[in-house]
Amino acid sequence: MTNQILSGKTAIITGAASGIGAAHARLFSQQGANILLCDIQQELGRALADELKGNGGKAEFFNLDVSSGEQWQAAVDTAVSLFGGVTTLVNSAGIVSPAGAEKETMEGWQKVVATNQTGIWLGMKTVLPELVKSGNSAIVNIASMLGVIASPGAFAYQATKGAIRQMTKSVALEYGSRGVRANTVCPGVIETPMSAGGSEQIRQMQINATTLKRFGQPIDVANCSLFLCSDMAAYVTAIDMLVDGGTSAA
Repeated sequence: MTNQILSGKTAIITGAASGIGAAHARLFSQQGANILLCDIQQELGRALADELKGNGGKAEFFNLDVSSGEQWQAAVDTAVSLFGGVTTLVNSAGIVSPAGAEKETMEGWQKVVATNQTGIWLGMKTVLPELVKSGNSAIVNIASMLGVIASPGAFAYQATKGAIRQMTKSVALEYGSRGVRANTVCPGVIETPMSAGGSEQIRQMQINATTLKRFGQPIDVANCSLFLCSDMAAYVTAIDMLVDGGTSAA
């Protein structure tokens, strides 16, 4: 493929086995990046790595629990060993609990925070030394429209997604002079395994709330991250890119 805009880059992508993360892995591989696909869904992750390699890409799967600092370090060491370094980090792994503030449990809160917030901190903490070595690197953290505007319920999820935005901006300010850009992408309702299973009535309400009157697709999110991770966005850092069909503006 000619004109691959991520040629020469190596990306660690979490949550890469399915949904939004898998769309990132496919797109980034098509655009020339080496990919370390990280997830706890081993069968799906290995199958996707094989798919990317079958299409001429350079990709490997790594079984990563993002809440483990030790596993994060092993993932980074693996990427460096396989590909010589890391230039790009996409933190896409995330979970949701539907409970509101009163009904959320300590166990539920801690589980969501461990994956959605601590996992992103550990990822940035562990990968940053390699990104600094590159001198031209990018982080994209997948937050959410619900980290920008509020909704009843999903209390822990919304709390973590709001925190991700501030964590990302802090890193952008601290590391910008060392060649690291950091941005968030904030999806609205996207057609993924996580969003499946709701009633048709709820789905229609969500569609009606968007200006574009449809659900987004995982590729809609990945396309925005592709821009932010490429040299086309060389002067873009510390932003929140909403990919929500206009919902947050209504």
